[in-house]
Amino acid sequence: MDAIIPANYLTPKVVFTGVEYPESHLTTFNAQMIISRGTDTIHCKMFMGTFTSTTLQWFSDLPDGHITFFDKFSELFREQFIVNQARPPVSFDLFDVKQNLGESLKNFLNRFGTFIVKLQT
Repeated sequence: MDAIIPANYLTPKVVFTGVEYPESHLTTFNAQMIISRGTDTIHCKMFMGTFTSTTLQWFSDLPDGHITFFDKFSELFREQFIVNQARPPVSFDLFDVKQNLGESLKNFLNRFGTFIVKLQT
C-alpha cells in the first residue's frame, strides 16, 4: 500500500474506537470518501486513520501484507467487530418507544416515525 495522499484530500471526520456499529462506521466513511474519490490504496490508508483504541490495536496486530484492497479490509473489519452490530428492530419493539418526560409531542412523533422507517428497511 504505497500511495501518497494528496495534500488537498479531505480527511474523514469519523472515529471508530471498537464499540460503535461497524456498518454505520463503514457507511459514514464511504460517504465521505465519495467526495474525495481516490485509489483503493488511499481508501485503505484513510480508513486506517479513523481507528483509535482497541481498533488501532487490532489493525496493528494484522500481519504485514494481509490487506491487499479496500473490500478485503472492510470485510475483515466487519468480521472483527460484528458483535457490535445492532440487531434489526422488529415490530414488537414499537411497544418500547415511549414519550420521554419533557419531550414535546412533535419530537416524540418524529422519533416514532424514524423508528417505523427503520422497521421497513
